[in-house]
Amino acid sequence: MKTTKLMKGALFAAILGTFVLIGCEKLDTYTIVAPSDLQNRIDSIAAEKAKHSTGDTTYIDITTAIVGAEDNSAAWWTAFSDYFAIPVNKLLHLEFVNHGTGVNNWNNWNLAVTNEVADRDGDGYKEYFVLRSDAYGWGGTMADDGYAYDAGMISFDYPDTDGDGDIWNDFRTTMQGALVTLEIDHSSTGNVFVTATAVGTNGVELVMTYQQPVSAANNIVAFLVCDGSYFEMKKAYLIPSKVTVVEDVAPVSIEVEGAPEFVEFGNEDFWGDAVATVTYADGSSEQVSPDDISFTVIPDMTTLGEKTVIVAYSKTKQGAYGRAVSTFYTLEVTNPVAEMEITTMPDITTYYFYDADSIVFDKKGLVVTATYSDGSIGVLANSGLQFSKIPAVEGSQNAIITYKGATGNVTVNCPLTLIKGTGQVGFTDFSTPWWSEFSDDFPVAAGESKIITMYCYSNNLQPYHSPSTILRKADLTEYGVVRMDNFGWGDGYATATATSDWNWDTFASNINGSKVVITVTNNGDNTADVLYNVTYTTGETHFQKYEGFTVDSSDLNCTLVLEGAYLVLVN
Repeated sequence: MKTTKLMKGALFAAILGTFVLIGCEKLDTYTIVAPSDLQNRIDSIAAEKAKHSTGDTTYIDITTAIVGAEDNSAAWWTAFSDYFAIPVNKLLHLEFVNHGTGVNNWNNWNLAVTNEVADRDGDGYKEYFVLRSDAYGWGGTMADDGYAYDAGMISFDYPDTDGDGDIWNDFRTTMQGALVTLEIDHSSTGNVFVTATAVGTNGVELVMTYQQPVSAANNIVAFLVCDGSYFEMKKAYLIPSKVTVVEDVAPVSIEVEGAPEFVEFGNEDFWGDAVATVTYADGSSEQVSPDDISFTVIPDMTTLGEKTVIVAYSKTKQGAYGRAVSTFYTLEVTNPVAEMEITTMPDITTYYFYDADSIVFDKKGLVVTATYSDGSIGVLANSGLQFSKIPAVEGSQNAIITYKGATGNVTVNCPLTLIKGTGQVGFTDFSTPWWSEFSDDFPVAAGESKIITMYCYSNNLQPYHSPSTILRKADLTEYGVVRMDNFGWGDGYATATATSDWNWDTFASNINGSKVVITVTNNGDNTADVLYNVTYTTGETHFQKYEGFTVDSSDLNCTLVLEGAYLVLVN
């Protein structure tokens, strides 16, 4: 419609111009003198128009054109782009040039998607997720409202351009100066779809996608975060969502975790704190509400003995009813517990601490035996017990173990020994984020070694929830990083040889409470070696070694960093 009107107007103007020329018999020769900055003026007018809505496109003013320090010195969570609110059924389109140190994969753009509370430090602020350019991310507290992050929904196509079997060195190269396009599509289906496309100055294209549920009623907010990086913001605008319908998928399996193994006679709650997780045909999974679960076999809780519970779930991913999937678990109905005793002490009976009010008790290896009201004896599942935190006070302390029964509570004390260390890195509740907590810098002179002894306390969820060693100069310029789990990066790491004797099947589950001795040796020939000697709480020993790491022997320091864990230094 608008195009037709414009064409008619142009045609009328042309005809009128013809009549005017024909009617003038004497016309002087003339020229149009254009100002020298005509193109700049045209661009300026176009830019001004771009600030306003044009049809289906709403352009957004960019207040912070350069995000982060241009020397890439911005630390994590210290430099941010503008906030960009994304209404339901709108897609936010961002374009920017990415810059980073090139040292680590994460020294590039990071995207945070949050609820509509604008102030990061304000009450009610919650994150749906944070997504990094290196196909990594994590969820936020919006998961408590039913919007769970799912790492399995990240997909990426990053090529191995130099054919060496390592895509990440190529990734870091391509991202330097890459033009990045981010599309964050807030679909009315209650999902957000992120597509990140980076085109490097080398012509290589990198594409990553992610999706997860978000509010279908309220705005979401997106902003960029620096981490050893900075961004030149180019464009920001909103267009209608590209996703109006999400293909529905059926559930293929259901798993139940945390169900009680023992239930005391008189207690009819056979579900307890159990959690049901459903996996769908597209590979995604989510925790489902107990209200949506049906029990096709309900146990008889009025008699003693082993019982079977069959759980079924019949909703598709979009909530339609269909064919059900099911699973089962067993529990035992027992007599009331009269007494408890510890028949096997836990693996950790001595805890090191430094900067804490209390310490999380590790029940691994613990065996608690119950005497029931009828005089019978049986082992209680640790999952059915409650454990107090340990007071962080040097000397003899107790962790209180409680069994909550239908008729009353029964407790027993687990005696422990606490020893105060000389320092700590990380938080005692295992909430330490990556690259946020560091030890002091320890100088290592040419021809000498630095030995650091510590105890590592970990949530045991991932092998990298353990100490990492940073090798760097006194001015913090990094040579690289080596982890305890046979992995590293950085320019100096390219020449290093890594050896270890880990049993990878049990590595992550044995980190907590381990004694770790890290030796950094400055060989004096512009190389360094890093050795991890690790002793599990069981007494089992392992090592991780890196030899020939390239450094400047006249300027070598080491420091420790970690995530999902904390370290107590003892020397």
